[in-house]
Amino acid sequence: MASRRQFIVQSVGAFAGYLAIDSIFARAARAAGTAAVTGSAAGRSLVVVNLQGGNDGLNTIIPFSDPNYYKVRPTINVAQEEIVKLNADLGLNPKLADLKDLYDAQRVAILQGVHYPNPILSHFRSTEIWQTAAPDKYVPDGWAGRYLDEAGLPANNLFKGVAIGPILPQLLIAAKTDVPAISDLRGFSFRGRRDEQRQADNILNGASESYAFQSPYLALVQGVEHDAHAASIQLPQLIAGYKPAVEYPKTPFSQGLNLISAIVNAGLGTKVFYVSLGSFDTHVNQRQRQDTLLAQFAGGMKAFYADLAAHGSDDRVITMTFSEFGRRVSENANRGTDHGTAAPMFIVGGGVKGGIYGDHPSLTDLDFGNLKWHTDFRSVYATILERWLAVPSAPVLGGGFSTLNFV
Repeated sequence: MASRRQFIVQSVGAFAGYLAIDSIFARAARAAGTAAVTGSAAGRSLVVVNLQGGNDGLNTIIPFSDPNYYKVRPTINVAQEEIVKLNADLGLNPKLADLKDLYDAQRVAILQGVHYPNPILSHFRSTEIWQTAAPDKYVPDGWAGRYLDEAGLPANNLFKGVAIGPILPQLLIAAKTDVPAISDLRGFSFRGRRDEQRQADNILNGASESYAFQSPYLALVQGVEHDAHAASIQLPQLIAGYKPAVEYPKTPFSQGLNLISAIVNAGLGTKVFYVSLGSFDTHVNQRQRQDTLLAQFAGGMKAFYADLAAHGSDDRVITMTFSEFGRRVSENANRGTDHGTAAPMFIVGGGVKGGIYGDHPSLTDLDFGNLKWHTDFRSVYATILERWLAVPSAPVLGGGFSTLNFV
């Protein structure tokens, strides 16, 4: 297997677009892959938010009625009077107050106790598991990338999936689908010296005779180059008429959501978006860092769904959060928390049946100091695939998993 590399298309200024070279080799190796699945739900999109670094679930959805919470977290707990109460037992971190109106409108589902079998507390491997949906093996592509390959989407759509940011995540690496990674709204184009641009033009124009070697991958490289170049020309034109209906917070996360809204409202047929926020790796002085990031998340979500609603598209977009793991139950000596398990997930949007799903894990019945999970993360993915995106989940997830009721 080739090493993981990126085929890069960069912009003038801060904009960048990337297409993973992994997909080229995966396509070559699996040219006879499974047949496409039809029936994708027209007009619907999924936004995946990676709360990167391992978000602490206990200070996100707070079990304030349990005295053990305050016992094991004497310095980093959230005082009861500050918590945004959801019911008699659970509440939101006060920095998530911007989500409360959406929650009250039944547009936020909170999934508790979600994780994968035999938890691993390595950032890299755990992130890989969440993005590939393969906890017991190593696979090159992501579960959303497999969906894009299987869903029978129009072949000429260059924006079936879009990653917001400078690097394509493994979640969207696919065997047959090229996915751009885009950093901002200004459009993107080739950047480099004139000789590099001429070489790119040669590849785009199929000038393989100009090379002193023959490669079985050259046609695939040409295809990826062609899609990247065409996308860089099309995107600024296609979203030119979009105007946000609200003022988004001036954070990279919110500006990424602004770009997603532009693409959604341009009707480009994008099915999966990815954006990240972090790092939540709060080993030291957790409250300040996590509170800042949670406020960015909630403020971005509030603006995003207000903007979508103003454009009449909020019922067509759901957002799913994930974090590679949660944190340990007890705080550490540095007023932080170490790697743990079973952080809550948020599902947000007009197509969501809001509420709290699953019991909060016990704070006393622990697995070596960690929460015990009870819901397999692939059941969440299966629910989204089958009930929101309207495709069979087994070909994507490699097996059957029970669905939940949040959609």
